Amino acid sequence: MASSTLLEILKHNSTVIGTRVNRYEKSLNNKLTGQWKHIFGNNRVSGRIKTDTGTWSVALSVARVKQKPGALDLTIRFKLLSGNADAASLSVDFYFAGWSRDNFVLLPASAYNGNRFESRRISYSPKLLDPRDIGVDKPIIISDVPRLNINDGPSFIQERSGSMSFPAAGFYSVPSASGCFILTAQESRLGDYGYTITENKNRDKAMISITAPVVRELYKYRITDNQWPSDDTPHNFRTGETLTMNIRICFFPCRNIQSLFDYMIGIRNDMVGRESMPPLFSFSSTFPVQEEKFNRQNWVEKHGYYSVGMREIFLQDWQIGWTGGMISTYPLLAEGGEKTRQQVLRNFDFLFPAGIAPSGFFWDSGMSDDEKMNWYGGDIRKPHTKNWHLIRKSGDAVYYIIKQLMLMKKLSITIKPAWEQGVKQAADALVKLWNRYHQFGNFVDSITGDIIVGGSTSGAIIPAALIMAYRYFAHPAYLLVAEESAEYYYDHFITKGITCGGPGDAMQNPDSESSYSMLESFMLLYVQTKNNKYLDMAKDMAAQFTSWVMSYNYRFKDDCTLKRLNIKTTGSVCANTQNKHGAPGICTFSGIALLRLYRATGNRFYIELLRDIAQHIPQMISHPLRPIDKMPIGWLTERVSTTDWFEGLGEIMYGSTWAETALMLTTAEIPSIYIDLTEDRLFLLDHLQATIEKKSPHNSILTVKNPTKCDCRFKLFIDRDRTNPLLFNEIELINTPRYTVEAGKKITIDISSE
Repeated sequence: MASSTLLEILKHNSTVIGTRVNRYEKSLNNKLTGQWKHIFGNNRVSGRIKTDTGTWSVALSVARVKQKPGALDLTIRFKLLSGNADAASLSVDFYFAGWSRDNFVLLPASAYNGNRFESRRISYSPKLLDPRDIGVDKPIIISDVPRLNINDGPSFIQERSGSMSFPAAGFYSVPSASGCFILTAQESRLGDYGYTITENKNRDKAMISITAPVVRELYKYRITDNQWPSDDTPHNFRTGETLTMNIRICFFPCRNIQSLFDYMIGIRNDMVGRESMPPLFSFSSTFPVQEEKFNRQNWVEKHGYYSVGMREIFLQDWQIGWTGGMISTYPLLAEGGEKTRQQVLRNFDFLFPAGIAPSGFFWDSGMSDDEKMNWYGGDIRKPHTKNWHLIRKSGDAVYYIIKQLMLMKKLSITIKPAWEQGVKQAADALVKLWNRYHQFGNFVDSITGDIIVGGSTSGAIIPAALIMAYRYFAHPAYLLVAEESAEYYYDHFITKGITCGGPGDAMQNPDSESSYSMLESFMLLYVQTKNNKYLDMAKDMAAQFTSWVMSYNYRFKDDCTLKRLNIKTTGSVCANTQNKHGAPGICTFSGIALLRLYRATGNRFYIELLRDIAQHIPQMISHPLRPIDKMPIGWLTERVSTTDWFEGLGEIMYGSTWAETALMLTTAEIPSIYIDLTEDRLFLLDHLQATIEKKSPHNSILTVKNPTKCDCRFKLFIDRDRTNPLLFNEIELINTPRYTVEAGKKITIDISSE
């Protein structure tokens, strides 16, 4: 493309491109001590940068991207012609005029609306401290993370490419009703790229910079602390050394925030590529390992319950919802042996009625001793929050407990009245909360039921929970509140590109957990009501949730744990903008809403996203055939670290976590092989290989190969009519036909008769 054409496209979009050489003082935590620039303009796409220690040449070439109008591929080549450049980095800068503080800035999984919210610097696990911040109608307040400034003063974000679900910076420009994304690969030959967004004092101009290697000036982010000293390593350049950066910039019409997410779906693999997941462990080969682990290590015989962790603190003993309390019992009931099922039933007796707080919600957490169970309203480590119940937890509990009651009926298990009365009491408390405040808030008082901290989408699963309650108890108020609250969430949060408040340890930072919960709620409302507005909401929500899912395999350095284990990051789900790590699975769901959404739309993107998430998880289990150092068999870490926010790049937390429950839910709810006869499509969601061969118009043979080292008993779901919704608790999937294929072997199935 001619340079004049390039510059015309950029001018039309109020954009100028420049290059920069940066020098730092490493002993001062990478304080910037010098920078030298060259701006491309006047039809010139090459030039020189003269520093005090050398001379650089810079050259820009450009090409249009086929089938992507408004997208340009830029190649910028730096060469040090003479001299040297110690402790340096190189940058490509994109200057945007016509900027506005109202622009929605997106760094996928790292910044939503540029994280332009009120912020408080509170150590982990942060809870609001100042009484002026606590109340029903306060604004979103996040922890101390990289963010654009909501107030006057300096405003900039420094990130590394691995901090995002794919390396990109995008924004929706309110003044021009347009969108822009800047994309790169994860790394140059010098390692991860740096992404920086800087706004000017008046917020009418901004600069997005791509830097190699990543060097954050003065500070980098560490858990809840955006003022941790930077220890990034600049590069020492020598005469003749070159560096090439390949960058894609996309300009497109963008009528609202949702359009930015919709466009994002189509570009998330453009610069990072796409790799298939190598087979390792099938779902069925992990479940016996997990069941044995839960019965040996999580089961508390004296009191009759499954702890959520190893009981080292009260939050690892019992928490309702969120990290697994009364969630892990669902797949154990569905897939476990007779002993396991009997223990699940004892877990119900343990919870009801003792686990219901005076408010009607569930007790938030608890810890048992030799004598009794001690129930807690909130975080006993922080006295002012001792009765702060995370509302998401009661929503999770109602949702999953009713699923289990429905499954018990299918299994002809006697359901005790106390179980039904207890979960109905919690559902009624949710309705009462909504009718009083017309929101569910973030934290409520376990004793009084009052909202303590308002706002957020912490209760995003509650509409789905109330739909389940409506199906089970036939109380019209449950359906009414489910619809009203879902529409409230959509209007006040989803249209603004924000979901927050799902985790109990991340204040109101944008997060993936409430994002997926919202999708679950919209889809169940659609299945229940057949109202297409909820399907449209679900499609919007799925696009936003996608921004949290890693789209590519991060390239780890050779000396880290995840590289040694050959872990692939595609499909890991980034936690939130505070806890900056990927995770094996959704906290704490199987992703079944994505299958529902595929069935409703026929859009294969949704089921392929589910495939990525499901296939990623088994890599992270410490399995008898591949133990993970310092991880007992059956444990799953919750962290897939592609950033240096805490443990370090490529390192893991060695612990027993909620991710174990996510894998068991995947085993219970997600079929290994899904065949859509409506579209004549085959999808492999498990670590298997399969093909369909048509013998005749009415006779098809499915060949299934097991490339793993474990025998596999897989679920085959043949969908003959996508317009027929699945039952609400996926009993059709749980009871779908199963077949066994030995390790390294293959079998054939005549699917025309199935």
